[in-house]
Amino acid sequence: MTDLLFLIGSNSDRERVLPALELLEERKLSYELHVFSAHRNLDDLLSFLESREGDFRLVIAAAGLSAALPGIVAAKTRLPVIGVPLVAGELSGIDALLSISQLPKGVPVATMGIGKQGLLNAVLLAERILKMKEA
Repeated sequence: MTDLLFLIGSNSDRERVLPALELLEERKLSYELHVFSAHRNLDDLLSFLESREGDFRLVIAAAGLSAALPGIVAAKTRLPVIGVPLVAGELSGIDALLSISQLPKGVPVATMGIGKQGLLNAVLLAERILKMKEA
């Protein structure tokens, strides 16, 4: 089983999440990176989650602007979800932070800070969660 599923909303986000991917490798956490937009290919995202949920122990979902990705994932999986707002748009990630942190009851997402520090903290939190499950 793979430790975590790392989701980004766009291919253009790959470079932004590189520090997190490097830290995952440094910490020897197994992961798969996939690109799914909650707006542009929602059906593909939902099909993927339905068919592959059992392959992962945790999800990190990084998104900018309206940042619907973490909330959609949390609504459709029983896995723990860590949401990371990315720096984007005129509000530089503030809109993404609010979108991820203000989800309704029943859609739990651990919300990290904006950008690189949030990405790195997401990996560190994921590592802690995964180690707790092993104990």
